[in-house]
Amino acid sequence: MIYLSLLGVFGVVLTGTITSYRLIFGERIKMAERVDQVVGNQNEPVSAREEELSAPLYQRAIKPFLAQLAGLLTRFVPAAREASLAQKMTEAGNPGNLAPRELLVIKYLLAAGAGTLLWLLAGLANTSTAQGILLAAAGIPLGWIMPDIWLKSRAQRRKDEVEKNLPDVLDLLTVSVEAGLGFDGALMKVVEKFKGVLADEFLQVLQEAKMGKPRQEALRDMADRIAVDDLSNFVGSIILADKLGISMGNVLRLQSEQMRQKRRQRAEEKAMKAPVKMLLPMVMFIFPAIFIVLLGPAVINIIKAFAQ
Repeated sequence: MIYLSLLGVFGVVLTGTITSYRLIFGERIKMAERVDQVVGNQNEPVSAREEELSAPLYQRAIKPFLAQLAGLLTRFVPAAREASLAQKMTEAGNPGNLAPRELLVIKYLLAAGAGTLLWLLAGLANTSTAQGILLAAAGIPLGWIMPDIWLKSRAQRRKDEVEKNLPDVLDLLTVSVEAGLGFDGALMKVVEKFKGVLADEFLQVLQEAKMGKPRQEALRDMADRIAVDDLSNFVGSIILADKLGISMGNVLRLQSEQMRQKRRQRAEEKAMKAPVKMLLPMVMFIFPAIFIVLLGPAVINIIKAFAQ
């Protein structure tokens, strides 16, 4: 009993000491940890091996492997095909910072992997050789088009996000310019207040302008990367106003009103399409259940009447 009491007193004292230490020096400890994360430990130099091992596995192993295989495909990839893939990847936001040839390597690997996987599954299912060949032949194009489908869906999500947020971004730009900020300052305000595709693209425009690239060219490149008609019209209006010396606030206000009207029209269009889209599931799933509930008893009674 005495030992248990001593153990309890020791636990209470230890807990109180740790809690007091955290309350007194907790903020200093958190601040030191944040400084170490941002600045790093300057006293202990990091070796090249440790720095290499700290990188993700994708950068250390997968991406160099893809780059080596892409070098082998240099002679076999047409320039038009490479340009088309580059445009698709740009619209999708350059996922993984892949080059077009590296994406082709992934397509080849997925095609071969899907075909092999379906061939093995067919062997495990004890199917005939002809069926296995057909499954493998079906898996090759499936694996080939999977990256294209993924890129298309990613690019469409980016475009939908831009179309949704563009009116609000233009409102903030208008307010900022009318409050006395320059256009670059208004773009920086958007970068600070918004998160998403538009904020990242505006930040890239500002960075390119700081590096010496003309602002008009940076804005055109942004419009080409996203490939949204509303954003392209906005960029064209800004460039024209900058060339002709028109008030930027008036142009932004008109563009904001037009974008809001287009967003309202798109919402109305989707609302009008909803009944047509609902018709097919209603006919296939809801109406048969209603008919069974309503006509089922009558059919049963009719069958009983004729059976007598």
